[in-house]
Amino acid sequence: MSNKKKRIWMGSLLFILLPVLLFYRFPVIEVAGENTSFFIKEDQFVLGWIHSIEKEEWLESYQREDQKIILTDTFFKTYGAGTPFQANKTMTENGFIHMELDIEYEELNVTISEFVQTTLFINGREIPLYQHFDQYENVIITTRKLPVWEYIRGDYF
Repeated sequence: MSNKKKRIWMGSLLFILLPVLLFYRFPVIEVAGENTSFFIKEDQFVLGWIHSIEKEEWLESYQREDQKIILTDTFFKTYGAGTPFQANKTMTENGFIHMELDIEYEELNVTISEFVQTTLFINGREIPLYQHFDQYENVIITTRKLPVWEYIRGDYF
């Protein structure tokens, strides 16, 4: 292939890819506090903490779908304030009450606390939010769509 044909072919490819690079947005989950934020590329995460009254672990599984965050499952040991009531299915597993849910949120508002050890679990990784944000700081977990240049240089966990 001649140099001229290569340049034409590369120029055509760039012409086709340029709109994709300029207009396509990559979906992520953003975890944002007052002064700090980071992104999660994965579609799923678990939010865990120690319940402040019952002193038992509480876990909630979430799934990103389009611009929503869906609560799909929750695991806890005893019923109390804040327990979901609209479960699709409820069962017990390994000492936990497991509820299958389908609750949509635009965003999650989480108050961070070292005392309850607010933590994100993503693909076997633990992100102790209480070590990355101030005590009692309000953190918002939401979906975002980033342009390619933000997606490439973003702060991820």
